[in-house]
Amino acid sequence: MSQYDLVVIGTGPGGYVCAIKAAQLGLKTAVVEKRATLGGTCLNIGCIPSKALLHASEMFEEAGHGFEKLGIKVSKPKLDLPAMMEHKTGVVDANVNGVSFLMKKNKIDVHTGTGKILEKGKVEVTDADGKATVLETKNIVIATGSDVMPLPGVEIDEKQVVSSTGALELDKVPGKLVVVGGGVIGLELGSVWNRLGSEVTVVEFMDKILGPMDGDVSKNFQRMLKKQGMEFKLSSKVTGVEKKGKGLAVTVEPAKGGDAQVIEADIVLVAIGRRPYTEGLGLDKAGVTLDERGRVKIDTHYKTNVDGIYAIGDVVAGPMLAHKAEDEGVALAEILAGQAGHVNYDVIPGVVYTQPEVASVGKTEEELKAAGVEYKTGKFAFSANGRARAMNKTDGFAKVLADAKTDRVLGVHIVGFGAGEMIHEAAVLMEFGGSSEDLARTCHAHPTMSEAVKEAALGAFAKSIHS
Repeated sequence: MSQYDLVVIGTGPGGYVCAIKAAQLGLKTAVVEKRATLGGTCLNIGCIPSKALLHASEMFEEAGHGFEKLGIKVSKPKLDLPAMMEHKTGVVDANVNGVSFLMKKNKIDVHTGTGKILEKGKVEVTDADGKATVLETKNIVIATGSDVMPLPGVEIDEKQVVSSTGALELDKVPGKLVVVGGGVIGLELGSVWNRLGSEVTVVEFMDKILGPMDGDVSKNFQRMLKKQGMEFKLSSKVTGVEKKGKGLAVTVEPAKGGDAQVIEADIVLVAIGRRPYTEGLGLDKAGVTLDERGRVKIDTHYKTNVDGIYAIGDVVAGPMLAHKAEDEGVALAEILAGQAGHVNYDVIPGVVYTQPEVASVGKTEEELKAAGVEYKTGKFAFSANGRARAMNKTDGFAKVLADAKTDRVLGVHIVGFGAGEMIHEAAVLMEFGGSSEDLARTCHAHPTMSEAVKEAALGAFAKSIHS
């Protein structure tokens, strides 16, 4: 028996960050992880390896098509896919080893095995040999994350029909890749293989890509991806995938019904979303309530209906984002230590790590219209930005949405090179209730891509200078 103040089940970004913060605040803490390595989906088979391949494929594309415009003459680049995958693996190893180091540094006990809640205050850990150990604790945090959403009638074998996990492990570039789902994961991985030589077709059930993102952003971004060679079938659904010789036959129908068509593919990537992972946790027996979508129900302090049991991250309501889980982990640790932990869910940025990147924070125009909020818009194209021109990165724009009466910034949306880095000045501004005038009057270094954000704010407040 071991006695803890806190046992965290799952060591993804939410779980390991929660554990570290709790330990820093003086709580005796342990984590339970079923994988051999820490870091959860994000570090092992998600955010981190995908970013390694995104960057590597972008460099391949730049060498093949971008250098000549800058006066750099090189021979046509050759793809060494095993070496690229080795880079990805090295990045993953460095990150998961870093988390292990942080566990030791903060004196957090790591229990490797499958965690199960026996009752309030007791977590059973079963290792690979079937040996069970019971941990006693004052508090339990469920941070088990999410799993791939299956497509009805389509079996994922991770060889020809793959999830995001299999798409990160392909041993050769598919001639034809069909991506089922036009969300973040599908577009990111689709763009990787598109740059490396695949013919990519994205099938999306909705009439736009990137679902809840701003419609203006979605429309223009799709146009950019199409220019890069990706094809799209919107308002469509995949109803079947069958083996045909060495390849696959993908049946696609209109979302509202109609005549089907068959698309040939070498690989099909199923990326229609993720679902909370609660399997085998013993939540029924422990009496923990789930909502209608299988997520753990919590109150505003992350507590379930059972005293001493809490939940954070993908397994609860809200956007399935690593940084959202991290902030919840910190807030919960602070609450358990007697402090006032808090997350502002109105200021959670989201990024699509394609090229160009897409980033947003706050409300979209569609959300403001639906809520009946009067707003004003400022928009500035990167084609009018000096730094963007210098780097041949002129695709996209920055858009600022502000309250028509108070001028408070309600949402910022950016499509462009480095958008994922630029979005954070908007997040800081909004965290402090800033206005478009505040942002427009803040001096920005010249020449920088960020000046486009300033110009968009100026457009919302008064009038842009350079357009």
